[in-house]
Amino acid sequence: MNNGLLSVRGLKTYFFTRWGVVKAVDDVDVGLDKGETLGLVGESGCGKSVTALSILRLVPRPRGRIVGGEVLFQGRDLLCLDERQMRTIRGGEIGMIFQEPMTSLNPVFSIGSQVFEALCAHKELTRKESRDKAIDLLSSVGMPDAAQRLTDYPHHLSGGQRQRVVIAMALAGDPTLLIADEPTTALDVTIQAQILALLQRLREERGLAMLLITHDLGVIAQTADNCAVMYAGKIVEYTDVRTLFADPKHPYTVGLLSAVHDLRPIPGTVPNPLEEISGCNFHPRCPSVKRICRKEVPPLISLTAGHQARCWLYG
Repeated sequence: MNNGLLSVRGLKTYFFTRWGVVKAVDDVDVGLDKGETLGLVGESGCGKSVTALSILRLVPRPRGRIVGGEVLFQGRDLLCLDERQMRTIRGGEIGMIFQEPMTSLNPVFSIGSQVFEALCAHKELTRKESRDKAIDLLSSVGMPDAAQRLTDYPHHLSGGQRQRVVIAMALAGDPTLLIADEPTTALDVTIQAQILALLQRLREERGLAMLLITHDLGVIAQTADNCAVMYAGKIVEYTDVRTLFADPKHPYTVGLLSAVHDLRPIPGTVPNPLEEISGCNFHPRCPSVKRICRKEVPPLISLTAGHQARCWLYG
């Protein structure tokens, strides 16, 4: 796993509820180099979004807490910074596209005021400079009639246009890393393709690294360089995208691809997050389960250069 720009090591984020402890992120390692796109893929509830929130230290407290690991960004451990230092990083050095654009935008403020706020949080600008910069940002993300859109409110815009505004706000601080959490959710197929093409263009023009969170393997195939497959809070496979589709190793990854290509669902259900499963989390659903799978948690095992799988089949 690369660690030139971002290196997440042994990350553990738990939620402490009245019913027990939910290990939403459990010993996760991922990394990105400059200019790279890493796809983080898995079923809903597997811990993808919590991983992103943990990187930016936005896990809702007091229930949620980061209990272990480190998040190294350009050599600094973000988990050791104070809140003032983190505010300069959030939206500045690391931009975030949240999952649902309608809830990311405040319905009672105009588009212009929200983009101005994102700009002024990280740059010293006059009112005219901030207006000009906001128009430039909206134009750069393909917003038609950008100057006129400044006085619009979120409900005046379509879903695709709202997502473009959210992307513009994420770019306001000129970040080096962009985290995109399900950026095409709730958009129709045509608009999805436009948003993905936009993210690809922005990545190339600005030299951005991107952490792309999705449950859609088609999105991963179209946009990512490397991919981490997540299941029940753990990374179960990590490799480049070409290898992932040509030669998947973990039974869960094989099952995901079969569900897409052959419409064969993975038997069983995702485990209850409050339930403590001995051994491998996937063993109740695995067609290749062995005795050791029920007793011991497998480590990430290196198979070939850059390809790892958390599975006792290769231990």
